[in-house]
Amino acid sequence: MTSRSDTPVRLRGVSKRYGTTTAVDGLDLEVHEAEVLALLGPNGAGKTTTVEMCEGFLKPDSGTIEILGLDPFADNARLRERIGVMLQGGGGYPAARAGEMLDLVAAYSANPLEPKWLMDTLGLKDAARTTYRRLSGGQQQRLALACAVVGRPELVFLDEPTAGMDAHARIVVWDLIDGLRRDGVTVVLTTHQLTEAEQLADHLVIIDHGVAVAKGTPAELMGRGAENQLRFSAPPKLDLSLLVSALRETYQASEVSPGEYLVEGEIDPQVLATVTAWCARLDVLATDMRVEQRSLEDVFLDITGRELRS
Repeated sequence: MTSRSDTPVRLRGVSKRYGTTTAVDGLDLEVHEAEVLALLGPNGAGKTTTVEMCEGFLKPDSGTIEILGLDPFADNARLRERIGVMLQGGGGYPAARAGEMLDLVAAYSANPLEPKWLMDTLGLKDAARTTYRRLSGGQQQRLALACAVVGRPELVFLDEPTAGMDAHARIVVWDLIDGLRRDGVTVVLTTHQLTEAEQLADHLVIIDHGVAVAKGTPAELMGRGAENQLRFSAPPKLDLSLLVSALRETYQASEVSPGEYLVEGEIDPQVLATVTAWCARLDVLATDMRVEQRSLEDVFLDITGRELRS
């Protein structure tokens, strides 16, 4: 009998150590059916180790993992036909042609997607007869994604799905992932692209030193701590002295990065009017003005104190 669960991924107190190094430390995690969860964190935070334990490639030292109601390590053979896995770096056969590789993977499924359609959707039609070793990095990534989804899995693990891709290919992949969600597929992805996480994910989990340090929807995370903030874009290096003098004494104004400005204090219509008048006096246009929202990068740096690729 096939195990079913409305929580396809459930981790409780999961830890994994390598010698004296703790890669994952008592991690709790849940992913619900037909949602996209993005795991974020600096390099070495434990993201890939977490995903590899969920896929059954690694056994946790402690804690429990349930994937579609099964133990991914003990029940790996039963689970393999129900999940899709996109490995970081592709994992293809160097001498195999791209089309042949996808056909082979599709042959293991009882009801696969049409490989030619998938190749065309992911922009690989002209590379079907090209050997894996001769594909570009972005093409290898797209082929790895195709191999992960061709079997119509219930759950897909994607490790850096758009690494090495140009902007057009990235949008194609985003559309495919969104389509998987609409079809009821659950997706767990790791990414260094914060915009990607913000655009795709229903929920985010930020991991640092093997511990989940923040969880929530993108809107929830970006809204925390930003209730008294106004952000906007304008030409860089503007003179803020006039703006500061026009605001009440309890307010602060700063240029947090080139062309990105922040006003801190109780944000009301009068503050918005003051900022607009200041821009008009300098003959500049303020764009992307937003209240009660930080960028995902701001949230990430506040929580981890490090850049994503540190």
